[in-house]
Amino acid sequence: MKIAVIGGTGLIGSKVVKILNASGHEAVPHSPSTGLDLLSGQGLPEALDGADVVVNLTNSPTFDEASPEFFQKTMDNLLTAAEAAGVGHAVVLSIVGAEKVPGLVYYRAKVLQEDILKAGPLSYSIVRATQFFEFIDAVLSWTADENTVRLPTTRVQPMAAADVAQAVADVAVGPPLQGTRNVAGPEVFALDELGKITLAARGDHRLVIADNSAGMFAATPRDVLIAKDDAVIAKTAYRDWLAR
Repeated sequence: MKIAVIGGTGLIGSKVVKILNASGHEAVPHSPSTGLDLLSGQGLPEALDGADVVVNLTNSPTFDEASPEFFQKTMDNLLTAAEAAGVGHAVVLSIVGAEKVPGLVYYRAKVLQEDILKAGPLSYSIVRATQFFEFIDAVLSWTADENTVRLPTTRVQPMAAADVAQAVADVAVGPPLQGTRNVAGPEVFALDELGKITLAARGDHRLVIADNSAGMFAATPRDVLIAKDDAVIAKTAYRDWLAR
């Protein structure tokens, strides 16, 4: 099976390509570094030529008011080109609970991306994942100074990027879901607790302060980012990942 992986050189995409190729498929990464411009559509016909499946792992360069326009344009371009190329299955990666956080424009933009895919001409699958372990440091940095890190008590169920990639790869080679598969980590943490665990593991002695007005996730109702009972639960635990 030939699979075009758009955003195939990034954190998740590069892992997806590796997993698919190791399992005998022909996964080809595409990104600006390979000559693809999804906003203009330049390079899309070539990227999709002969592809059975397209996996879209591109992300908006910003989390602000520009993100909805990014997803609108890129999805329109991708679906038009994919239909013309005869691609049979389109897969996108989204976020668990995105529709429940209308206060975050980026989450609204991800829901828009999903809606465009659902209304489009291709059979489709949506993989919704919880927050990545690899992004925890960035979350901490948003509200940190040299002495403290302020974090809300929002509950999260993070997972390793490698597990996200495996979930995407599994869906890409299966029949279209015509729906959504949720994937999540094996543990639930309050975000301030996760901050304490992270800093302690790294020998960072800054004080973590619970502050429900701090950072992007302050706009998130307490439990909406937790996966429901139908989610596929990944195996990698956060402390084990940190220890590596």
